[in-house]
Amino acid sequence: MANAKTDTRRSKPLTLAAMSLGFVVVQLDVTVVNVALQHIEASFKSSVAGLQWVVNAYTLSFAALILTAGALGDRFGAKRIFITGFAIFVAGSIGCGFAPTLSILVAARAIQGAGAAILVPCSLTLLNHAYQEEDERGKAIGIWAAGASVALAAGPVVGGLLIAAVGWRSIFFLNIPIGAVGIWLTIRYAQESPQSQTSSIDLAGQFIGIFVLADLAAAFINAGALGWTNPLILAGLIFAAVGAAAFVFVEARVKNPMLPLSLFQNKTFSATTLIGLLTNIAFYGLLFVLSLFFQQLRHYSALRTGLAFLPMTAVVLAANLISPRISIRFGPRVSILIGQLLSAVGCITLIGTTERTSYAALCVPLLAIGAGLGLVVPPMTSALLGTVGKERSGIASGVLNTARQAGSVAGVALFGSLVSAKNHFVQGMHLVLLISGVLLVSGGLAAFMVAGRSRSGLSDPG
Repeated sequence: MANAKTDTRRSKPLTLAAMSLGFVVVQLDVTVVNVALQHIEASFKSSVAGLQWVVNAYTLSFAALILTAGALGDRFGAKRIFITGFAIFVAGSIGCGFAPTLSILVAARAIQGAGAAILVPCSLTLLNHAYQEEDERGKAIGIWAAGASVALAAGPVVGGLLIAAVGWRSIFFLNIPIGAVGIWLTIRYAQESPQSQTSSIDLAGQFIGIFVLADLAAAFINAGALGWTNPLILAGLIFAAVGAAAFVFVEARVKNPMLPLSLFQNKTFSATTLIGLLTNIAFYGLLFVLSLFFQQLRHYSALRTGLAFLPMTAVVLAANLISPRISIRFGPRVSILIGQLLSAVGCITLIGTTERTSYAALCVPLLAIGAGLGLVVPPMTSALLGTVGKERSGIASGVLNTARQAGSVAGVALFGSLVSAKNHFVQGMHLVLLISGVLLVSGGLAAFMVAGRSRSGLSDPG
């Protein structure tokens, strides 16, 4: 009996630990791969477009499958599906580590993305189930996001050390012990979420969604080499637009859509989804471009590149921990607004950077960008989850993370093509920074649509 009581007391924090590990591996493979780009390029004699596919195969699979993964968690139980997702992620990581060619590496990255698509929404569903009160849930999500921020900060440095000591392939094997611990904790301590018998898989929507994202990514990536007016690029963009319209048409008419359009009737849900999209276009697109800047123009090693990113990624952690307190006192829109504008200022300040700009001059703007991201993610996520019932938290978190990962795909593809299309890399980077600043300011304006906080401590109706 004593052991049962002890397990009950431990279940919440250890469930949080397991869910955080799931998000850790998802984020770890973003920053770790970015510092390995130069070594992957040398191993496979890859172009910038090839490197974009190494990054985007992961985020594209992640974005395309996350809604279905959320529905699977709602239908069959988030705990069961989360464990499956962790196993898939580890299997994909092993495939990346042993990949003999660039195409196999890209395919294995897509498998990792499929695992990540399961881990993120199901982890949020299990946290939403474990932490019932809004303020308590907000703090838990802040810690969940902070754990990923630790990975975001430590990933480049750990990756740089591993690459220097063992080689770039070793960065993928790092996920194996993390996955083993995460799976064990989930089996031992997480409680299964309620299962919705009405949830089903929308195959038509899933296939159209994959087509639209893949087509858009291909058009953006190849635009760098072919030019934006090339007939193939224009055709790709037209097909993507037609596919997006077909997706909306299908989702409006199927009985159980993967993307319930009715969710967007809530202005908080719509605003947080838009903010997630804009934030990821800017942040992850910049992460890719700055990785190339440090490694190709500044000729930094993988370890030095990781250290160059450390201030920006480390401050994300501190901001993640502070943002729930701001949200509790002033409401989520204040934290989101401050974060978006802070990141925008950081981007605008970096315009004018050249190969000769000192690293010290880059530090403060990079800190502002990281702090802004950290202030945005926890309140954005908690506010969105607060707009739906517990039984729909999987699909709701899936929508948010689909928007975020679609933003990552678009950011890496678009920004990568802009820097490769220019005769001078730095000119393209300046344009990237300007676009990022505009997107982040737009996200700040969207924050005014997010529900505030009433005197009772509850969110105002959205």
